[in-house]
Amino acid sequence: MTSLLIRGRTLSFLRAPEAADDHAAYAYDEDGAVLVRDGKIVASGDYDAVKAQAGPDTETVDHRPYLILPGFIDGHVHVPQMQIIASYGAELLDWLNTYTFPEESKFADAQHARRIARLFLDEMVRQGTTTVAAYCSVHKASAEAFFEESHSRNMLNIAGKVMMDRHAPDTVLDTPQSGYDDTKALIAEWHGKGRQLYAITPRFAITSTPEQMEMARALAREHPDCHIQTHLSENHAEIRWTEELYPEAQDYTDVYARYGLLGRKTLLGHCIHLSEREADAISEAGSVAVFCPTSNLFLGSGLFDYQRYRRRAKPLRIATATDVGGGTNYSMLRTMDEAYKVIALNGEKLDPLRSFWQLTRGNAESLSIADRAGTLETGTDADLVVLDARATPGMALRMETVKTLSEELFLLQTLGDDRAVKQVYIAGRAAKEV
Repeated sequence: MTSLLIRGRTLSFLRAPEAADDHAAYAYDEDGAVLVRDGKIVASGDYDAVKAQAGPDTETVDHRPYLILPGFIDGHVHVPQMQIIASYGAELLDWLNTYTFPEESKFADAQHARRIARLFLDEMVRQGTTTVAAYCSVHKASAEAFFEESHSRNMLNIAGKVMMDRHAPDTVLDTPQSGYDDTKALIAEWHGKGRQLYAITPRFAITSTPEQMEMARALAREHPDCHIQTHLSENHAEIRWTEELYPEAQDYTDVYARYGLLGRKTLLGHCIHLSEREADAISEAGSVAVFCPTSNLFLGSGLFDYQRYRRRAKPLRIATATDVGGGTNYSMLRTMDEAYKVIALNGEKLDPLRSFWQLTRGNAESLSIADRAGTLETGTDADLVVLDARATPGMALRMETVKTLSEELFLLQTLGDDRAVKQVYIAGRAAKEV
């Protein structure tokens, strides 16, 4: 058995913090360590106590004075959109037609799909992100390429090929039957292989006919352990069109409910403009509203009301995400910086402890993988990120006046990016080139 003792200032969350001084919500050791054996966490906490559990052949890596946390988790990304990030001047529906669909048509080429999958996961690791919930293109080869690359790196990722059979160019359409058949085959090949998990992925109600939605329902029934991911209530024009296409539904959310697609493993991207009835329905189903702040701002979609959604009588489960390429940055640190600003515009504040809970344990809980990722608990997978709050001259200068852990985390969130990520461990193996 191979063992590694990773030393540094360790931080992990036990529950969601209620305030910036909620010290009982997390475990922090100024001189801490994580003991890893065969890709799993054996122990974490005080260095001397953890070292006592290490064998004589254990290798030690000293990352002091850096912070060691669980790796970041991104709840909603579009792998095929790497080459359209930072494209000018569109709102959601124009964005799809002008940029997204032409770009995704390239993924019929398996070689192109493999190249982008490799570069995408390179970028995730560089940013400290160890798990994503990913949309591939409509092409089976796109999902195959992503899973092959993810599996070769032993990463824990959730992904699926999109199902879409209308309102897009022929080059990015499947049919109800082919979407079902391709998804079924991908689940058989990849779901549960190594650390790979599959998400049944009807892109959104606009691009799926009722016949395809029925096929998505069938897949969800046949594979209840799979995730489901789609988009909901991102843009006012999108909402109006959906309601025209599904006049029998009470509202946009009811479309998915009618096809049996709401459940605890359902990830609903955006959820900006929900009615109270819709929020209640999502809460009762245990589904997850995925907050994508940089995308929502960039496309002018609206402001996700994070604090209201979590404090309402029937609170929503919430994840956060980059939503690249509508999102404008691959970094979850940059994403949480923008989340702070969106929440501030709604008249609230997001304290830094909750931010870091959200992008580690919080997102793991929302993605139903907290038994495997998002914490430093014994028996979980050793996916870790090492952070340096003095990574740039400006950060180092500000750190001269920082006195608390919360202040340091807020500095990392506000000024940090990939330069603050000193190392990343995937299942206990160093993965970032430094």
